[in-house]
Amino acid sequence: MNLRVLVVDDTALFRKLVSDALASIPGVEVVGTASNGRLALDRMESLRPDLLTLDLEMPEMNGLQTLEALSQAGSSTGRPAAAPGAIMLSSHTVRGSELTMRALELGAFDFITKPDRGTREDNLTQLRASLASRIQAFSHRREIRQILSPAPRRQLAQEFAAPRTNPAQPSRAVAPPLVLIGVSTGGPAALAHVLPALPPGFGAPIFIVQHMPPLFTEAMAGNLQAKSSIQVREARDGETAVSGCAYVAPGGRHMKLAAGPSGEVVMRINDDPPENHCRPAVDVLFRSAANDFPRRSIAAILTGMGHDGTEGLRCLKRTGCVSIAQDEASSIVFGMPREAILAGVVDHVLPLNQIAAALIRCVGEAR
Repeated sequence: MNLRVLVVDDTALFRKLVSDALASIPGVEVVGTASNGRLALDRMESLRPDLLTLDLEMPEMNGLQTLEALSQAGSSTGRPAAAPGAIMLSSHTVRGSELTMRALELGAFDFITKPDRGTREDNLTQLRASLASRIQAFSHRREIRQILSPAPRRQLAQEFAAPRTNPAQPSRAVAPPLVLIGVSTGGPAALAHVLPALPPGFGAPIFIVQHMPPLFTEAMAGNLQAKSSIQVREARDGETAVSGCAYVAPGGRHMKLAAGPSGEVVMRINDDPPENHCRPAVDVLFRSAANDFPRRSIAAILTGMGHDGTEGLRCLKRTGCVSIAQDEASSIVFGMPREAILAGVVDHVLPLNQIAAALIRCVGEAR
């Protein structure tokens, strides 16, 4: 069965461009378009879309207002899972990044940035590539949630929840600990659960790689800082890490950890080629910690598409670390955690609401 998509954008030219990009993706049916959120809501019952591509800035009812209305409608019926998903289309601006972070907090599945240069064919190609991977991930999540009954889901959770350790190497971190987090699709919402649950005076620096372009990570860090007792900010090249602060790799740039003259942890930001089609890449961060700070890491792989982080975790396990993966039931996309689990480099598989407590416990044991 095709995935039914409703395209919502106030610009006729862009509605056509997005519709053409979607129509070229196998298994996708564009069931209609709307020029603002109010019109989209009016057409929900007749079109019954599975997914919306939703512009953020529109007259009469913008993307955020539309998401809020969809959420309220799901809550009032008692069937929030029946509401369509949303992929946000954002401008690559400071305001666009701030609005996008709010949309992700409201439950949007993911976002893409609007192409703003090149020919129509160039823009169409870029849109098709950006949408195709997200459509595939959204469809997979939807199929899993529709097909699996509660019993098989519990069985799957139990299978993945069995602790996995590498018997050849000690997995216990040693003081002073470092916390490493890798995350992609669904990351802002996941981090908004984890970081605010960490107490002031948390006894380790936290290093986060979230797959995002420039500007968006700065907006995400600002949003997380407003909710958290610990400090949260974008990492700066050459900065020395301090405990109780979370450092987010800048969008579009890799973050490595290096030992300073006195053994301090120094962040190095660079523009090396992408790894796993990602920059920043989780593998880059994890590998650098394994090389310069063996046996000090507590690493977590959270929701996300692909397999970034698995090879980095393998390096960390060889030198000794504690590793955590988010479970399938609480992940927006169970890609990155699943790959790490299947590779045998994960010690603990936990639901999102238990990960902060696990980090607190691991840091306390390591100190």
